[in-house]
Amino acid sequence: MEGDFRSLDEFWPFYVSQHLNPTTRRLHFTGTTIGLLCLAASLIWNAAYWVPAGLVLSYGLAWIGHFFFEHNTPATFEYPLYSFRADFRMYRLMLLGRMDAEVLRLVRRR
Repeated sequence: MEGDFRSLDEFWPFYVSQHLNPTTRRLHFTGTTIGLLCLAASLIWNAAYWVPAGLVLSYGLAWIGHFFFEHNTPATFEYPLYSFRADFRMYRLMLLGRMDAEVLRLVRRR
């Protein structure tokens, strides 16, 4: 349990509200892709140094989105576990081309 949220589904609208700028979402997507590729590289070449490189690159890109485009503090600072899981939910929705519709759905709910 993290903070005021009891589940990922309860956290999700807050997470989306912190990712309204499409550039922030694209930077997250790019960072997550790079992170997954670095993880794969570490497994393929049995080289552990790819893991921290992937973390630095993926979180670095996401944080650039938050600080320079979204102008907010990354949710991962306060809710690291929910944010990590929500990153992958957003990644999946972006891969399926459904994230923009999800943002609109949740913004209209407010």
